[in-house]
Amino acid sequence: MLATNRAQAKTTNKDESIVLAKAVTRLFKHWGISQDSQCSLLGISLSSRKKLKSMAEGLVGIPTGRDSHERVGYLLAIHKALRLLYPKNPELLYGWITMRNKKFEGRTPLEVMIEDGYLGIAKVSRYLDMSRGR
Repeated sequence: MLATNRAQAKTTNKDESIVLAKAVTRLFKHWGISQDSQCSLLGISLSSRKKLKSMAEGLVGIPTGRDSHERVGYLLAIHKALRLLYPKNPELLYGWITMRNKKFEGRTPLEVMIEDGYLGIAKVSRYLDMSRGR
């Protein structure tokens, strides 16, 4: 019985990883960002660009490890916050990420996330949480 539970947990984790990979790559398309930016946001090397296509097609999941899962969690939280803030404005919903922002010293949220890495992604997510009063 224990072996079955372990097998189910591995399958679920792999399945969840694939669902997350498809969701985040779909989000990147909506944001209209380059593959280099996508790799930076996921914390993978630029030589892994081919992996992005496999992720989008559901052939592989997000990279294993806590860092990757937390990055994807923050990125999807950013999208959720933007959906709540701009439910009827697709230009802001998908374009906000590339708009200059005074709160980020004139940088775009995308620049903050790429330049500051994991901490920048968390910073943008927290900013949006505060903006919507959470």
